[in-house]
Amino acid sequence: MSDYSISFPNLGIYLDYVPKSFEVFGFKVALYGVIIGIGMFLGLCYAAREAKRTGQNPDDYWDLFLYLMVFSLIGARIYYVIFSWDMYKGDLLSILNVRNGGLAIYGGVIGGAITIYFYSKKKKIPFLQLTDTVIPGLLIGQIMGRYGNFTNREAFGGYCDGLFAMRLPVAMVNRSQITEDIAMHMVEGTNYIQVHPTFLYESLWNLCVLIFLLVYRKNKKFQGELTALYFIGYGIGRAWIEGLRTDQLLLPFVGLPVSQVLAVILIIVGTTMIVWRRKRKNVS
Repeated sequence: MSDYSISFPNLGIYLDYVPKSFEVFGFKVALYGVIIGIGMFLGLCYAAREAKRTGQNPDDYWDLFLYLMVFSLIGARIYYVIFSWDMYKGDLLSILNVRNGGLAIYGGVIGGAITIYFYSKKKKIPFLQLTDTVIPGLLIGQIMGRYGNFTNREAFGGYCDGLFAMRLPVAMVNRSQITEDIAMHMVEGTNYIQVHPTFLYESLWNLCVLIFLLVYRKNKKFQGELTALYFIGYGIGRAWIEGLRTDQLLLPFVGLPVSQVLAVILIIVGTTMIVWRRKRKNVS
């Protein structure tokens, strides 16, 4: 198995060359960043189209895109650095190097939500109207972004020999993400590990959530309902998929995976939003 190959042997899929980057005029460009950028752009294209369908001004969403591009990425990086501080405290300049990964989707979502909040105040557009319009586009970005994890050989799970088992060359992965269980299952004389492709699980889960929201959107009963359903759907998927990963960011002192904790919070918040709004509607 070459260093640049990735395979799914139980599916009969063998990719001989999956690069992490390419060069343009001598400058190395990380596929990770390109894929995330394309995902964000496609997401905003959807949001602008949805704005037109619902009688809003699409230009408001193209303007929002410029802010989200900056502050979502900053949020994603800050979140990752905070919960991986031991990796960066000895070399603060490395915080600025994101070409090898190190972006956390929750940080991007939090940064994006804060950006949308202030943008809604500036434009005098209801916050939940903005989020309901943007949420399906966010899912498009998340679906695409996970393939950045694929090319970076990161965000994988523990040892797996099931249908979707993925083989990655040891030389191309972060050694700290290879658990004892994964190492114990390495075949002597080989140069690869065999793991759960959690990037694929989450991408497919998000696709299902996206399809559900697109089917349901014309029947939504209140502003913010799509946002609440996203919280619940994404939270459920992330809670169980995060449990498979070997690169979990942990809460200090308690040692719980921060992404699982936040996923449970999202489920609670989303459920509360729906129950409260529907109860309020029945009362009125």
